[in-house]
Amino acid sequence: MPTIDTLVEELKLIQNIGTRKIAIIGTRNLSLMHQQLVEILSYALVVSGNIIITSGGASGVNSAVIKGSCRADQNKLEVILPQTIGQQPTEVQNALIGIKGVQEHPERQNMTLADASRICNREIIEMAHQLICFLYHDSNTLKEAIEYAHMQHKIVTKFYLD
Repeated sequence: MPTIDTLVEELKLIQNIGTRKIAIIGTRNLSLMHQQLVEILSYALVVSGNIIITSGGASGVNSAVIKGSCRADQNKLEVILPQTIGQQPTEVQNALIGIKGVQEHPERQNMTLADASRICNREIIEMAHQLICFLYHDSNTLKEAIEYAHMQHKIVTKFYLD
């Protein structure tokens, strides 16, 4: 059952006529059909006036979010990298060329990607009004991110892919 805090946050989102910041994160293991759906969702959210926040990623959800958002308006995309651009695969580096809203974290370059991603997910969630997450039931890092979003009283939408 939703808490009073959750209901208040949902009411604020419904009443908010202005721009919303929506975090979209998820798994790297994504079928082509799911990639296309995430891309279309990201495109539609940007076209309807929202700002999208995501992370870097070789493939999967983050890559699809970047493609869809850039197709609509790259100025409404914020990409928070867990580490640096140089640590991203070449295709991600190429996708990020020209995007003004890319934030690197060189202080994390010696961390494992898993640890850096946990921190990055929390930063993304803190910046957003809402979280949309695409995951599998055994995606522990993403489940932690969802739990953190709930603790921060964010609106959370989960799409399980299995």
